[in-house]
Amino acid sequence: MKINNPNSNKGAFLLLLIFVILISVTVGLALSLRVSTVDENLKTDRVIKTLVVMEDKNRVLFTDVFIYYPVSQRGALINILENTGAIFSSLGRVDSIESVYLEKGIDSYKSEIEKLVGQSIPFYINLNLTKFGQLTDMLGGMKVFIPSPIDAKNDEGDRWLLPSGVVSLDGDKIQSYLNYERSDENEEDLIERRQNVILAFFAALSRNEKIIRDKKSFAAISKRMDSNLDDKEFHRLVSIISQVDSEHLTPQTITGSKRVVDGKTLLFPYYDGQLIKDVFKQVSNSLISLDNANVNRTYVLEIQNGTTVQGLARNTMALLQSAGYDILTTGNADSNDYEKTVIINHIGNAEIAKSLGDFIHCSNIVEESVSLDADSTTAASNVDFTIILGKDFDGRYVKK
Repeated sequence: MKINNPNSNKGAFLLLLIFVILISVTVGLALSLRVSTVDENLKTDRVIKTLVVMEDKNRVLFTDVFIYYPVSQRGALINILENTGAIFSSLGRVDSIESVYLEKGIDSYKSEIEKLVGQSIPFYINLNLTKFGQLTDMLGGMKVFIPSPIDAKNDEGDRWLLPSGVVSLDGDKIQSYLNYERSDENEEDLIERRQNVILAFFAALSRNEKIIRDKKSFAAISKRMDSNLDDKEFHRLVSIISQVDSEHLTPQTITGSKRVVDGKTLLFPYYDGQLIKDVFKQVSNSLISLDNANVNRTYVLEIQNGTTVQGLARNTMALLQSAGYDILTTGNADSNDYEKTVIINHIGNAEIAKSLGDFIHCSNIVEESVSLDADSTTAASNVDFTIILGKDFDGRYVKK
């Protein structure tokens, strides 16, 4: 008869116990050494780029690429209009970027926008208007400025009532603010209104930074947003971007030419789409290279046409507005025979003057203080830089 050896059983148990401990330690060590996706991204790209989309009832309300530099807590927003047109490979045709979202979903949408801007956008935050209303209440409201009281009604009988001034809107009111329709509101006003919401969103994240850092509190908040990150990584992303200096965020909207394609009015970014890539690159580089004082203000330009080319200053205005500059005036220079384009630096800021010059490939920069004598105009004293376009300017760049 076979007799079991108790020592043999003990040995087997010890071996099994050691094996379990080794597995546990290995798994624990692997988890502890796992690098955050967000942190790993920062090793190869000094800025965090996140696509933020707001949708409601099979339409895109707004799309922005948020670019954030954690070192300085500075950020920028590039607004991609839903009627932006191109040949989209995911659709196999010319159409609006909104059609990509509606037909192919957020992943294809992000991929096509990456092609538009010429850079990778690793992360996205997808907001649904109904859930955004719930999120608004959880974050204590969204603060926006409404210049005059809103009392609007559409053909279906829907009515929207909103107060004027700087107001904190609750979840229901923020949905009304995004949805109301007025016959006297133009496209620019509608874009500005919707961009006010994304500014309010980042301001709310910033105000609630401590709540967001708390994992338990964030678990409820995160259910109102969709992302391409798991729960832990999404918490890491939002914890970082909630530190943004939201007071100095200013959305930039890419301009272009409008054309009707298959009954749709589409906006095609200037210069065969190269402008949007140049603007995106300039904004990213500026966040890293410029100090806070230089980034956190909008610079005012005067553009003068020093050639015989009709409309050159006016067309250049649209170009530079896309890059985030304010254009005070355009007009003709004192001569139409300028051989070389020149940038006149009125404020003595060589760093910003160079950044402006880099955007149009102009290295001919001179410093000149604005004269404040009796003959100078009020407008002139408000100009930071004057650009006099010469014969070497082809409408986009200064030719070498």
